[in-house]
Parts: sequence; C-alpha cells; structure tokens
Amino acid sequence: MSTIENKLNAMGYQLPPPFTFPKNNRTGCTQAGSILYLSGHGLDLPKLPNVRQTGKFGVDITVEEGAATAHAVALTMLATIKAHCGDLDRVKRVLRLFGMVNCTPDFVQPPQVIDGASDLFFELWGPEFGKHARTAVGQVSLPRGIAVEINGEFELHA
Repeated sequence: MSTIENKLNAMGYQLPPPFTFPKNNRTGCTQAGSILYLSGHGLDLPKLPNVRQTGKFGVDITVEEGAATAHAVALTMLATIKAHCGDLDRVKRVLRLFGMVNCTPDFVQPPQVIDGASDLFFELWGPEFGKHARTAVGQVSLPRGIAVEINGEFELHA
C-alpha cells in the first residue's frame, strides 16, 4: 500500500470507487506528459454523514456540510488517480483545483466549501507539494443538481 493510502487509512478514510460518468464520451482523467488533468468530479457515493450529494447552498445546505462534501469529492478524485496511475505515490504535487458549488446568487462562501478538498490534499502532501492554486466559484446550477463539483491538475513523478 502506498504512503498516501497509509496516511488516508490512518486518518480513517478509505477510497471509494472512482466517479462514474453518465456517458462514455468522457473519462475521469487524461494525462499529458507528467500532468494529470482530472475531469469535474461530483459524488455518486452512498449516503455519508454530513455529505450532501445534491442540493443548493443558501437554501438547504450548510457550509459545514459543503466542506464535508468537498472532502468526499476529493476522495473520489483520489480514487480516479489511483485507477489511472495504480499508486497514489505517483503524484508529485497538487497543482490546481477548480471548485464549483451549486448555490443561490447571494451565497458568498464557495471558498469555505472547497476548503474541504484543499485541506485534505494539503494534509496528504504537506505544505510543499499539497499547497495548490485554486478557484472556488458559485454556480446557480450544476449537472444533475449535485452540490459540489471539483476538477484539478496533478503533477506526476516521471
């Protein structure tokens, strides 16, 4: 088992299955050289405590539930990376995340929601390789009514 998976297990987490895309015209990730580009990931997991697969911030989801949801999405992203690379230790660093939250026009806390994912990557790869560029924005809707969608780029070891 990889060092990163050992860290996840020590934190009490196990990787879920990789995100399943509704059509086969896209994939969870593509690789160009040493950069792995992850598609937008949401959740298709069984119910987890404080995690909301669907809903809208500013109406029926709290920031705390949102951070837990973004954290769960990050675990799904890791599952996609493992399925592609075979080992999470192939990831050298987290380069960038782009997080979107399904919210009302007046909801101003998307960054606090996406922190759930950023904090996990920072904890796993540390301040040198886990700190990343990031965008966190609100959207008036997301596909299938999902609450959070995140994509990102990761640098792989050669």
